This record gives sequence, C-alpha cells and structure tokens, in this order.
Amino acid sequence: MLPARAVNYAVKSGALSEGRSFLRLAIPLASAQIAQFAVSFVDTIMMGHLGTAQLAAGGLAASTFQMALTVVTGFVVSVGVLAAEAIGATDHTERKNSEDSAADNAGKNKSRLTGLARQGLWMCLLISVPFTLLLLNMSPVLRLLQQSEAVTVLAQQYFTAIAFGVLPALGFAMLRGYTSAFSLANVVTVIVMIGTVFNVACNYVLGFGTLGFPRLALVGLGIGSGLSLWLMFGLFMVYILRHPQLQQYRFWRGWKYPNLAILRQLSRVGAPIAITFLLELGLFSAVSYAAGSLGTDVLAAHQIAFQTIALIFMVPLGMSQAAVARVGFWFGKGDRRGMRRAGLVAIACTVGFLSISSIALYLFRFHTIGLFLDTRAPENTTVVNLAMNLLLVAVAVQIMDGVQRVTMSALYGLQDTGVPMVLSAIAYWGIGLTLSYWLCFFVGWGVVGLWIGQYTGIAVAGTIFVWRFLQLTRQQHRA
Repeated sequence: MLPARAVNYAVKSGALSEGRSFLRLAIPLASAQIAQFAVSFVDTIMMGHLGTAQLAAGGLAASTFQMALTVVTGFVVSVGVLAAEAIGATDHTERKNSEDSAADNAGKNKSRLTGLARQGLWMCLLISVPFTLLLLNMSPVLRLLQQSEAVTVLAQQYFTAIAFGVLPALGFAMLRGYTSAFSLANVVTVIVMIGTVFNVACNYVLGFGTLGFPRLALVGLGIGSGLSLWLMFGLFMVYILRHPQLQQYRFWRGWKYPNLAILRQLSRVGAPIAITFLLELGLFSAVSYAAGSLGTDVLAAHQIAFQTIALIFMVPLGMSQAAVARVGFWFGKGDRRGMRRAGLVAIACTVGFLSISSIALYLFRFHTIGLFLDTRAPENTTVVNLAMNLLLVAVAVQIMDGVQRVTMSALYGLQDTGVPMVLSAIAYWGIGLTLSYWLCFFVGWGVVGLWIGQYTGIAVAGTIFVWRFLQLTRQQHRA
C-alpha cells in the first residue's frame, strides 16, 4: 500500500486523475495493438507448422512487412498528433474566451480537424502506391541482403500475397490516431479482435487447404492477412460514419484534390517520426538479416524470440499512442505542468506492466517456444536452445525498450520530432548496430551478440529520450 504522503501528493499533483484518463485510453489501444499484431503472430505460428523453412522465410517476410508498415505509418501518425493539439486548443479557448470568440475558434478548429482527416486519407493513398510496388518486387532486395535462394523464393510469395493490404493498413492506422485524439479508443479493440478472428479463419482455410480450398501455404497466409486488414478498415469507416460526435466533421465529403498546405504540415511533423521509426526498426531488420546469414536454424530461433517480444511490446506501443494523445492535448491547452505529468504517468505505467511481463517471460520461456515448434523433436534442439538464450536477453532489457518508445511518443506530443530523429540515429545505428556486428562476427557470440548489441543501443536511446523530455518540460514549466 502506498504511504499516505505519496497518495496525498499524487492527488494534489493531479497524477491520479491523469492516470485514470491515460489508462482509459491506453488499455483499449494496447488491447487493439495486441490483437492487430496477432495477425503477424498467428501467421508465424502457422508457418512453423508448415515447416522450418517456411517458418524462417515466412517469419522474416512477416516481420519485415510489419516493420516497413510501421515506418510509413509514421507519416500518418502526424494526423493524431495535430488532431490532439487542435482538440486541446478548442477546449482551452472555450474556457478562456468570450462566447462569440470561443465559437469562432471552435469553428476554425472543426474545419482543421476535418481537413486533417481528409488529407490523412490522401497521404495513405499516396504512400501505399510505392510501398505496394516495392513488396511486389522484393526478391532483388533479399538477394542483395545475402539471403539464400530458398528463403528468397518463399518470402516473395508472402510479400506478393499481402501487398494488397497496404492501403487499408495505413488507413486504419491513420483513423486510429485520429479517433484517439477524441479519446474514442474502445471501438478499436472490438474491430481489431473481429479482424483477428477473421484472419485466423482465413489463414487456416487458405494456408492449410480446408473446406475445399487448395493448400496455398505462405501465399494463403498472406491473402488471409490482407483480407483481414480490409475488413478492419471497412468496419472503422462504418463506425466513424455513424458516430454522432465524429459525424459533424464529415471528412469523407468534399473530396477534390490533395491540399498541399495541409499535406506539407503533416509531412513536417510526420517525416521525422517516420525516419525515427526507420532508424529503430531498421536496426531490428538489419539484425534479422544478419541472423539469416548465420543459417536457417539461427533465423528460426531469432523469429521465435522476436515475435514473442514484439507481441509483449504491443502493450507499451499502445501506451505510446495514448501518450501522444494525452501530452498533445495538454500541449494544445498550453498547460505545461499537464504535459510533464502526462508523460511521467505514461512512463510509470509502462515500467509497471513490463516488470510483470519480464517475470512471466522468464518463467514460461520454454512453453512459449513450444507454441512455434515441437520442442521434443531432436531436429529442433538447436533452435530451442538458441531461442531460450535470446528470450533471456529480452527479459533483461525489455523495460528500457518500452520506456524509450513511450518517452519518444511523449516528445511527439510536444511536437518535438527533429531532435529525437538525430538522437535515434546515434543510439540505434552508431551504438546499437555497430556493437551488434562486433559482438556477433568479431567476438564470436553469434545471434546472442546481435541481440545484446541492438538492445544496448535501445537502452541508450531510452535514457536520452527521458532526459530530453524532462529537460523540455522543466524549461517550459519555468517559462
């Protein structure tokens, strides 16, 4: 039980109230992230039952798709960042100004919110075209990254099948950030869970050939995942069309041409975010491809551990989306103390969750691996042992991984995007990737060295981001 002094301080500082507001937003967003990632997670589990080669190649393709999608999603994240600021500004003017002035400002912010969503959809369309073309032609890229021909052929099958799901995936991400700014997050969980169940059913039918359908293996898994992405985007649009609070913005009407002024504004905020995502996830991709160069067993072990950690990471990722909305809301209101409080509450909640998950992962590592492979089969012994060691590394460092993500998002809520991008380059690539390759190929620690190196870079990034957030909010508080 907390000391009475600590409770009194939390009440006076507004931390408990902020914590409730944060969790009301973070819990459904985190649940939705888990369910959405389950698309890739379920794909990987089913790949393991198709065979070790399919697990290695398909897992690499699925994780690469998710990483690349996350990077380009950085551009549309800007919609949620700017929408949260606009909503906070509306609330501030309604409290501060006269009735006529408040109504005028509210009308301007309403028009701004409408334009942000409309141009966000245009941005999704413009980004999805080159991204889809890239996925359809990934074989040369895989060969350039020194993947075996067998891995290249199988991975390209998955890329080709899931390529048509890029547009709805981006649209869904944009709408999720937009509605989160209004603190409307519960529906996201419901929609994603429906999509996940649909995805599992399609994967089973198309991947393994049941109910009269042919066995399409990785192609079937990719098609099932793409169809589920379209279903979730469609359901989200139906919800927005029928929601009384969101109906007033009617961003689906008045479509003519892209508005270059708003697109430039979204790009100004979103481009540094996308580049930061690229730096972080590029580190993970580089490590994945380095693991692939060490052999099929090593790559399979890496994919098992990576998919497991990534699933857990969906909770702090959902919390980071809530952090953007909450910090951005106080930023729009001009409440400097509220910005700092919202960020610290998000960090505290993240540390609490990951402390519990670290203990659970340590205790159930072997059982988790059993979801992917038959741990009793002699031919899987090498994969199982490697995956056990990689999960042990993750247990030691995943708290800092979550903290760096949430704190980075708190900085985005302050619309501080350029400096985190530069700091990310130094931490992820200058430190993390360099150390990974040195420990793996020069010290001889193999894939375990790759993981230790990458998470060292992430820990450095997390420390720097926390320091910068505290510095910025302290300076603003004194202003």
